[in-house]
Amino acid sequence: MVLDALCGGGLEKIVANEIRKLAGLSPDGFKIIDSGFGSVRFETGLTGMYHALLSLRTADRLLLEAASFSATDFDGLFDGTRDVAWEDYIPKGMGLAIDKVRSNHSRLAAETSIQSVVHKAAADRLCKCYRQLSLPEGGPENKALLRVYVEKDRVRILLDLCGKPLFKRGYRLEGGTAPLRESTAAALLLQALWRRKYPLYDPFCGSGTIVIEAALYAWDVAPGLGRNFAVSTLPFADTAIEKETRRTLFERMDLSRTLRIFGSDSDGEAVEAAKANLERALKVVGGRDAVGGLRPACLPKLWRRPMEEARAPFAEGFIITNPPYGIRLLDKENAEELYRNMNVLKDNFPSWSIGVLSAHAGFESFFGVNAGHCKKIRSGSLETYFYRYDGRDARKENPGPARSTRNKNAPDVKKPGGGKIYTW
Repeated sequence: MVLDALCGGGLEKIVANEIRKLAGLSPDGFKIIDSGFGSVRFETGLTGMYHALLSLRTADRLLLEAASFSATDFDGLFDGTRDVAWEDYIPKGMGLAIDKVRSNHSRLAAETSIQSVVHKAAADRLCKCYRQLSLPEGGPENKALLRVYVEKDRVRILLDLCGKPLFKRGYRLEGGTAPLRESTAAALLLQALWRRKYPLYDPFCGSGTIVIEAALYAWDVAPGLGRNFAVSTLPFADTAIEKETRRTLFERMDLSRTLRIFGSDSDGEAVEAAKANLERALKVVGGRDAVGGLRPACLPKLWRRPMEEARAPFAEGFIITNPPYGIRLLDKENAEELYRNMNVLKDNFPSWSIGVLSAHAGFESFFGVNAGHCKKIRSGSLETYFYRYDGRDARKENPGPARSTRNKNAPDVKKPGGGKIYTW
């Protein structure tokens, strides 16, 4: 089967690497076919599909390619859609909806009309097969979702396998004011080249997403273990394979590993929400007794603490964080002042690598140092940048204005004063 893993734009290589690493878990194997903006297309079997659904950390959705054919007009689109054996994908009694349509460089360009024709053709096939006059309306939990992509006159119709997006792990009920997607947080860890043997600190932890995703990664916890998927209601689902895949992944995780993962925030309510989310994550994957059975050294540490007052607990490590952008939290001026204050991290965490996600294109000029690496990432509807500094980059003197591609009018930066020293 051909699957399409959707992700934030700019994260395709990370998702492709994740898919390749799954080859060691599933006997089906994984073959990358191609990738485009925000998606990676690959081939695997039914067991591989379950491994992908349960294991992918950085993908937002997983779709099954149900049809691929050429069409240059609406008659061809109707016939090609109706020829698909939809009864193999959608059971009797289930509704049908076209979730999204995208057309690019094709003669079929009217997306609303494409949506209508595909729905009509698929419904026509299903009604004849199931001997009914019309498809049921179907509620949110009983409706198959299709996406239609038309690229250079090639039509691809994809069936959603997830239901809720993959970044809905099931543990974050308290998301805070501006929550980061779990899949994006997991991608930042990989983009920053963090490994579980290294310390990690998030000085703007908010509801704890980066800290929790780091812990799940360090423990080898498959992120989908605590939830169900829409594929379970479809005709080709195999409960035996799913059960065996879950058992295999459950046995791989190791909650006894000692972690050096820390998070703090100046907002006490956010820290309490982060602690609640962490406890819920452990219960989701390890059962109700998971929290009480762990040694303190096995758990991430979360505190209420201003960023300026923290000091490095180890000689080397990684800071990976998502400070306010000045959009939903703070205004632009206050966010820029915060970025100036973040300059203190270079002194308080010497030799640490620093990774910062921000939607502010001029972050570097306020922080005072041009990043050694900068990755543009589409996070939901926002264009964001992940600025990465290794231990040496973050200690360089301010070279002046940031790169012209992101900010042509960078202001001078003054380093803030110190603060009270806290130990860990």
